[in-house]
Amino acid sequence: MSIYVKIRKKFGNFVLNTEFEADNEILALLGSSGSGKSMTLKCIAGVIKPDEGRIVVDGETLFDSDKNINLSPQERHVGLLFQNYALFPNMTVEQNLCSALRRCDGQNNRKERLELILDSYYLTGLEKHYPGQLSGGQQQRVALARIMASDPKIIMLDEPLSALDSYLRWQVERELAEILSKFKGTTLYVSHNRDEVYRLCHKVCVINGGHSEKVSTIDDFFNAPSTLASAFLSGCKNYSRIEKQSNDTFQALDWHANLKSAVSIPDDATYIGVRAHSVLPFYDGDESQNKVTCRVLEVRNDLFSVAFTLLPLDANPKNEFGLIRMELPSFKGETVQAGDIMAVKIPEDAIMPLLKRENYRKLKD
Repeated sequence: MSIYVKIRKKFGNFVLNTEFEADNEILALLGSSGSGKSMTLKCIAGVIKPDEGRIVVDGETLFDSDKNINLSPQERHVGLLFQNYALFPNMTVEQNLCSALRRCDGQNNRKERLELILDSYYLTGLEKHYPGQLSGGQQQRVALARIMASDPKIIMLDEPLSALDSYLRWQVERELAEILSKFKGTTLYVSHNRDEVYRLCHKVCVINGGHSEKVSTIDDFFNAPSTLASAFLSGCKNYSRIEKQSNDTFQALDWHANLKSAVSIPDDATYIGVRAHSVLPFYDGDESQNKVTCRVLEVRNDLFSVAFTLLPLDANPKNEFGLIRMELPSFKGETVQAGDIMAVKIPEDAIMPLLKRENYRKLKD
Protein backbone atom coordinates (compact mmCIF):
# COMPACT_ATOMS: atom_id res chain seq x y z
CA MET A 1 0.00 0.00 0.00
CA SER A 2 1.42 3.36 -1.02
CA ILE A 3 0.79 6.83 0.35
CA TYR A 4 1.36 10.29 -1.09
CA VAL A 5 1.01 13.38 1.08
CA LYS A 6 1.29 17.03 0.10
CA ILE A 7 -0.53 19.28 2.57
CA ARG A 8 -0.46 22.73 4.09
CA LYS A 9 -2.11 23.76 7.34
CA LYS A 10 -1.77 27.02 9.25
CA PHE A 11 -2.19 27.24 13.03
CA GLY A 12 -1.62 30.83 14.15
CA ASN A 13 2.04 31.58 13.42
CA PHE A 14 2.83 27.90 12.77
CA VAL A 15 2.59 26.57 9.22
CA LEU A 16 2.68 22.85 8.45
CA ASN A 17 3.97 22.29 4.92
CA THR A 18 4.84 18.65 4.26
CA GLU A 19 5.30 16.49 1.19
CA PHE A 20 6.44 12.86 1.05
CA GLU A 21 5.52 9.44 -0.28
CA ALA A 22 6.14 5.85 0.78
CA ASP A 23 5.38 2.43 -0.65
CA ASN A 24 5.24 -0.79 1.41
CA GLU A 25 7.94 0.35 3.82
CA ILE A 26 8.43 1.91 7.24
CA LEU A 27 8.93 5.65 6.83
CA ALA A 28 10.04 7.66 9.85
CA LEU A 29 8.81 11.20 10.34
CA LEU A 30 11.64 12.49 12.49
CA GLY A 31 11.73 15.87 14.18
CA SER A 32 11.86 17.71 17.48
CA SER A 33 8.81 18.29 19.68
CA GLY A 34 6.38 20.73 18.07
CA SER A 35 7.80 20.30 14.56
CA GLY A 36 4.51 19.06 13.09
CA LYS A 37 4.96 15.28 13.07
CA SER A 38 1.82 14.36 15.02
CA MET A 39 -0.21 16.99 13.22
CA THR A 40 0.75 15.39 9.92
CA LEU A 41 -0.61 12.02 11.09
CA LYS A 42 -3.85 13.62 12.28
CA CYS A 43 -4.31 15.25 8.87
CA ILE A 44 -3.85 11.87 7.18
CA ALA A 45 -6.29 10.20 9.59
CA GLY A 46 -8.91 12.91 9.02
CA VAL A 47 -8.83 14.23 12.58
CA ILE A 48 -7.54 17.59 11.28
CA LYS A 49 -8.47 19.06 7.90
CA PRO A 50 -5.57 20.64 5.96
CA ASP A 51 -6.08 24.04 4.36
CA GLU A 52 -4.93 22.72 1.00
CA GLY A 53 -3.21 19.79 -0.69
CA ARG A 54 -3.75 16.10 -1.45
CA ILE A 55 -3.60 12.81 0.44
CA VAL A 56 -3.72 9.61 -1.60
CA VAL A 57 -3.54 6.07 -0.16
CA ASP A 58 -3.26 3.08 -2.47
CA GLY A 59 -4.68 5.08 -5.36
CA GLU A 60 -7.69 6.35 -3.40
CA THR A 61 -7.90 10.07 -2.73
CA LEU A 62 -8.62 10.75 0.93
CA PHE A 63 -8.28 14.53 0.67
CA ASP A 64 -8.05 16.95 -2.25
CA SER A 65 -8.69 20.62 -1.64
CA ASP A 66 -9.02 21.40 -5.36
CA LYS A 67 -11.63 18.66 -5.93
CA ASN A 68 -13.38 19.23 -2.59
CA ILE A 69 -12.72 15.67 -1.42
CA ASN A 70 -12.46 15.06 2.32
CA LEU A 71 -13.32 11.52 3.43
CA SER A 72 -14.37 10.97 7.03
CA PRO A 73 -11.93 9.18 9.37
CA GLN A 74 -14.11 6.04 9.19
CA GLU A 75 -13.92 6.03 5.38
CA ARG A 76 -10.15 6.35 5.24
CA HIS A 77 -9.27 2.90 6.63
CA VAL A 78 -6.00 4.04 8.19
CA GLY A 79 -4.85 2.97 11.63
CA LEU A 80 -3.47 5.60 14.01
CA LEU A 81 -1.81 4.54 17.26
CA PHE A 82 -1.64 7.45 19.70
CA GLN A 83 1.11 7.88 22.30
CA ASN A 84 -1.20 6.79 25.14
CA TYR A 85 -2.66 3.90 23.05
CA ALA A 86 -6.25 5.27 23.54
CA LEU A 87 -7.72 1.96 24.75
CA PHE A 88 -11.21 2.06 26.23
CA PRO A 89 -10.45 1.80 29.98
CA ASN A 90 -13.85 0.32 30.91
CA MET A 91 -13.61 -2.42 28.27
CA THR A 92 -11.70 -5.69 28.43
CA VAL A 93 -9.08 -6.70 25.88
CA GLU A 94 -11.67 -8.77 24.09
CA GLN A 95 -14.18 -5.92 24.03
CA ASN A 96 -11.55 -3.45 22.79
CA LEU A 97 -10.72 -5.77 19.89
CA CYS A 98 -14.36 -6.52 19.08
CA SER A 99 -15.04 -2.80 18.83
CA ALA A 100 -12.76 -2.80 15.78
CA LEU A 101 -14.09 -6.08 14.37
CA ARG A 102 -17.65 -4.73 14.40
CA ARG A 103 -16.59 -1.94 12.06
CA CYS A 104 -15.27 -4.42 9.48
CA ASP A 105 -17.49 -5.66 6.67
CA GLY A 106 -17.53 -9.25 5.60
CA GLN A 107 -16.40 -10.81 8.89
CA ASN A 108 -18.46 -14.00 8.85
CA ASN A 109 -16.77 -15.64 11.80
CA ARG A 110 -15.85 -12.90 14.24
CA LYS A 111 -14.97 -15.33 17.03
CA GLU A 112 -12.48 -17.17 14.83
CA ARG A 113 -10.94 -13.89 13.75
CA LEU A 114 -10.70 -12.70 17.36
CA GLU A 115 -8.90 -15.89 18.40
CA LEU A 116 -6.44 -15.49 15.53
CA ILE A 117 -5.66 -11.91 16.54
CA LEU A 118 -5.24 -12.83 20.21
CA ASP A 119 -2.81 -15.56 19.23
CA SER A 120 -0.87 -13.40 16.73
CA TYR A 121 -0.27 -10.64 19.28
CA TYR A 122 0.44 -12.93 22.26
CA LEU A 123 -2.71 -11.84 24.07
CA THR A 124 -4.27 -15.27 24.67
CA GLY A 125 -5.21 -15.50 28.35
CA LEU A 126 -5.60 -11.74 28.70
CA GLU A 127 -9.03 -11.52 27.06
CA LYS A 128 -10.87 -10.56 30.26
CA HIS A 129 -8.25 -8.11 31.53
CA TYR A 130 -8.87 -4.36 31.52
CA PRO A 131 -6.20 -1.92 30.24
CA GLY A 132 -5.34 -0.88 33.78
CA GLN A 133 -4.39 -4.47 34.58
CA LEU A 134 -1.91 -4.71 31.68
CA SER A 135 1.75 -3.75 31.42
CA GLY A 136 2.83 -1.04 29.00
CA GLY A 137 3.97 -3.62 26.48
CA GLN A 138 0.69 -5.54 26.72
CA GLN A 139 -1.30 -2.33 26.27
CA GLN A 140 0.67 -1.54 23.14
CA ARG A 141 0.03 -5.00 21.70
CA VAL A 142 -3.69 -4.61 22.35
CA ALA A 143 -3.71 -1.20 20.68
CA LEU A 144 -1.82 -2.53 17.66
CA ALA A 145 -4.05 -5.61 17.48
CA ARG A 146 -7.14 -3.38 17.52
CA ILE A 147 -5.72 -1.35 14.64
CA MET A 148 -4.89 -4.46 12.63
CA ALA A 149 -8.33 -5.93 13.31
CA SER A 150 -9.81 -3.11 11.23
CA ASP A 151 -7.69 -4.13 8.19
CA PRO A 152 -6.02 -0.72 7.71
CA LYS A 153 -4.44 0.26 4.42
CA ILE A 154 -1.61 1.93 6.32
CA ILE A 155 -0.69 2.16 9.99
CA MET A 156 0.63 5.26 11.73
CA LEU A 157 2.48 5.12 15.04
CA ASP A 158 2.83 8.32 17.06
CA GLU A 159 5.79 8.02 19.49
CA PRO A 160 4.70 4.47 20.46
CA LEU A 161 7.58 3.90 22.92
CA SER A 162 7.87 7.34 24.51
CA ALA A 163 5.92 6.53 27.68
CA LEU A 164 7.90 3.39 28.56
CA ASP A 165 10.87 3.06 30.93
CA SER A 166 14.22 2.03 29.44
CA TYR A 167 13.98 -1.71 30.18
CA LEU A 168 10.39 -2.10 29.00
CA ARG A 169 11.12 0.13 26.02
CA TRP A 170 13.73 -2.32 24.70
CA GLN A 171 11.43 -5.31 25.18
CA VAL A 172 8.43 -3.62 23.55
CA GLU A 173 10.56 -2.36 20.67
CA ARG A 174 11.56 -5.93 19.85
CA GLU A 175 7.92 -7.01 19.85
CA LEU A 176 6.98 -3.99 17.74
CA ALA A 177 9.67 -4.81 15.18
CA GLU A 178 8.26 -8.32 14.82
CA ILE A 179 4.71 -7.01 14.37
CA LEU A 180 5.73 -4.44 11.78
CA SER A 181 7.71 -7.02 9.82
CA LYS A 182 4.47 -8.97 9.28
CA PHE A 183 2.53 -5.95 7.98
CA LYS A 184 2.71 -5.84 4.20
CA GLY A 185 1.62 -2.24 3.78
CA THR A 186 3.18 1.13 4.61
CA THR A 187 3.90 2.25 8.16
CA LEU A 188 4.48 5.88 9.17
CA TYR A 189 6.54 6.03 12.35
CA VAL A 190 6.65 9.35 14.20
CA SER A 191 9.58 9.80 16.57
CA HIS A 192 12.25 12.17 17.80
CA ASN A 193 14.46 9.23 18.85
CA ARG A 194 17.08 8.57 16.17
CA ASP A 195 18.08 5.21 17.69
CA GLU A 196 14.53 3.87 17.31
CA VAL A 197 14.40 5.17 13.77
CA TYR A 198 17.71 3.52 12.90
CA ARG A 199 16.62 0.13 14.19
CA LEU A 200 13.00 0.06 12.98
CA CYS A 201 12.65 2.14 9.82
CA HIS A 202 13.71 1.92 6.18
CA LYS A 203 13.55 5.61 5.23
CA VAL A 204 13.44 9.00 6.95
CA CYS A 205 11.62 12.25 6.29
CA VAL A 206 12.85 15.07 8.54
CA ILE A 207 10.19 17.58 9.58
CA ASN A 208 11.75 20.78 10.83
CA GLY A 209 9.60 23.67 11.97
CA GLY A 210 6.61 22.37 10.00
CA HIS A 211 8.54 21.87 6.77
CA SER A 212 9.48 18.45 5.43
CA GLU A 213 12.81 17.69 3.82
CA LYS A 214 13.55 15.19 1.08
CA VAL A 215 13.00 11.54 2.00
CA SER A 216 16.28 9.65 2.40
CA THR A 217 17.31 6.10 3.14
CA ILE A 218 18.46 5.21 6.65
CA ASP A 219 22.05 4.84 5.41
CA ASP A 220 22.07 8.23 3.69
CA PHE A 221 20.44 9.94 6.65
CA PHE A 222 23.07 8.76 9.14
CA ASN A 223 26.13 8.61 6.87
CA ALA A 224 25.55 11.55 4.54
CA PRO A 225 22.87 13.95 5.81
CA SER A 226 22.42 16.82 3.37
CA THR A 227 21.12 19.59 5.63
CA LEU A 228 21.95 21.12 8.98
CA ALA A 229 18.60 19.96 10.41
CA SER A 230 19.13 16.36 9.26
CA ALA A 231 22.65 16.25 10.67
CA PHE A 232 21.47 17.62 14.02
CA LEU A 233 18.66 15.07 14.29
CA SER A 234 21.00 12.24 13.26
CA GLY A 235 23.18 12.97 16.31
CA CYS A 236 26.02 14.99 14.81
CA LYS A 237 27.57 17.31 17.45
CA ASN A 238 30.18 19.38 15.59
CA TYR A 239 29.44 22.12 13.07
CA SER A 240 31.20 25.05 11.47
CA ARG A 241 30.28 27.64 8.91
CA ILE A 242 32.56 27.35 5.89
CA GLU A 243 34.08 29.40 3.12
CA LYS A 244 34.91 27.23 0.12
CA GLN A 245 38.43 27.65 -1.25
CA SER A 246 38.64 24.90 -3.88
CA ASN A 247 36.78 21.76 -4.88
CA ASP A 248 37.82 19.92 -1.72
CA THR A 249 39.29 22.57 0.59
CA PHE A 250 37.61 25.17 2.75
CA GLN A 251 38.04 27.40 5.75
CA ALA A 252 36.11 26.31 8.83
CA LEU A 253 35.16 29.80 9.97
CA ASP A 254 34.05 28.87 13.49
CA TRP A 255 37.17 26.77 14.14
CA HIS A 256 39.70 29.13 12.50
CA ALA A 257 41.15 26.25 10.49
CA ASN A 258 41.79 25.37 6.85
CA LEU A 259 40.58 21.83 6.17
CA LYS A 260 40.43 19.34 3.33
CA SER A 261 37.50 17.05 2.54
CA ALA A 262 37.48 13.60 0.95
CA VAL A 263 34.33 14.59 -0.96
CA SER A 264 33.71 17.61 -3.15
CA ILE A 265 32.24 20.63 -1.43
CA PRO A 266 29.03 21.73 -3.21
CA ASP A 267 28.90 25.42 -4.08
CA ASP A 268 25.73 25.85 -2.02
CA ALA A 269 27.11 24.14 1.10
CA THR A 270 27.28 26.64 3.94
CA TYR A 271 28.25 24.34 6.83
CA ILE A 272 30.15 21.15 7.52
CA GLY A 273 29.36 18.58 10.18
CA VAL A 274 31.67 16.09 11.91
CA ARG A 275 30.53 13.40 14.32
CA ALA A 276 32.11 13.43 17.77
CA HIS A 277 33.38 9.86 17.51
CA SER A 278 35.17 10.72 14.24
CA VAL A 279 37.38 13.41 15.80
CA LEU A 280 40.77 11.97 16.86
CA PRO A 281 43.80 13.12 18.86
CA PHE A 282 46.58 14.51 16.64
CA TYR A 283 49.92 12.83 17.26
CA ASP A 284 53.42 13.97 16.27
CA GLY A 285 54.33 12.62 12.86
CA ASP A 286 50.75 12.51 11.63
CA GLU A 287 50.73 13.65 8.00
CA SER A 288 47.11 14.80 8.02
CA GLN A 289 46.51 18.42 6.99
CA ASN A 290 43.38 18.66 9.10
CA LYS A 291 44.90 19.69 12.41
CA VAL A 292 43.02 21.94 14.83
CA THR A 293 44.73 23.13 18.00
CA CYS A 294 42.34 23.56 20.91
CA ARG A 295 42.10 24.34 24.58
CA VAL A 296 40.43 21.63 26.65
CA LEU A 297 37.32 22.97 28.41
CA GLU A 298 35.98 19.74 29.91
CA VAL A 299 36.88 16.07 30.21
CA ARG A 300 34.05 13.74 31.17
CA ASN A 301 34.79 10.11 31.95
CA ASP A 302 32.07 7.49 31.64
CA LEU A 303 32.40 3.80 32.41
CA PHE A 304 33.70 2.81 28.97
CA SER A 305 34.39 6.13 27.23
CA VAL A 306 35.68 9.65 27.63
CA ALA A 307 34.20 12.82 26.15
CA PHE A 308 36.14 16.04 25.50
CA THR A 309 34.76 19.53 24.99
CA LEU A 310 37.36 21.59 23.10
CA LEU A 311 37.63 25.21 22.05
CA PRO A 312 39.82 25.92 19.00
CA LEU A 313 42.36 28.63 19.71
CA ASP A 314 41.06 32.11 18.80
CA ALA A 315 37.48 30.76 18.56
CA ASN A 316 34.63 32.53 20.31
CA PRO A 317 33.54 30.48 23.36
CA LYS A 318 30.02 31.97 23.12
CA ASN A 319 29.57 30.84 19.52
CA GLU A 320 27.25 27.79 19.42
CA PHE A 321 29.30 26.29 16.55
CA GLY A 322 32.71 27.19 17.97
CA LEU A 323 33.20 24.12 20.16
CA ILE A 324 34.49 20.70 19.09
CA ARG A 325 33.31 17.55 20.85
CA MET A 326 35.44 14.40 20.74
CA GLU A 327 34.30 11.02 22.07
CA LEU A 328 36.72 8.11 22.45
CA PRO A 329 36.17 4.54 23.71
CA SER A 330 39.13 5.18 26.00
CA PHE A 331 42.02 7.62 26.12
CA LYS A 332 45.37 5.87 26.38
CA GLY A 333 48.13 8.31 27.09
CA GLU A 334 48.93 11.15 29.42
CA THR A 335 46.13 12.48 31.53
CA VAL A 336 44.36 15.41 29.85
CA GLN A 337 42.77 18.05 32.04
CA ALA A 338 40.70 21.17 31.55
CA GLY A 339 42.96 24.06 30.54
CA ASP A 340 45.43 21.90 28.61
CA ILE A 341 46.28 22.59 24.97
CA MET A 342 45.43 19.64 22.74
CA ALA A 343 45.59 19.15 18.95
CA VAL A 344 42.93 17.09 17.23
CA LYS A 345 42.56 15.68 13.73
CA ILE A 346 39.43 16.05 11.60
CA PRO A 347 39.62 13.07 9.19
CA GLU A 348 38.95 14.04 5.59
CA ASP A 349 36.40 11.26 5.15
CA ALA A 350 34.49 12.35 8.27
CA ILE A 351 33.53 15.76 6.87
CA MET A 352 29.89 16.14 5.83
CA PRO A 353 29.04 19.21 3.67
CA LEU A 354 25.66 20.63 4.71
CA LEU A 355 23.05 23.04 3.41
CA LYS A 356 21.28 25.29 5.84
CA ARG A 357 17.50 25.34 5.95
CA GLU A 358 15.25 27.85 7.65
CA ASN A 359 13.91 27.21 11.16
CA TYR A 360 17.10 25.51 12.40
CA ARG A 361 16.54 26.99 15.85
CA LYS A 362 13.29 25.06 16.11
CA LEU A 363 15.43 21.97 16.64
CA LYS A 364 16.55 23.31 20.00
CA ASP A 365 13.06 23.94 21.39
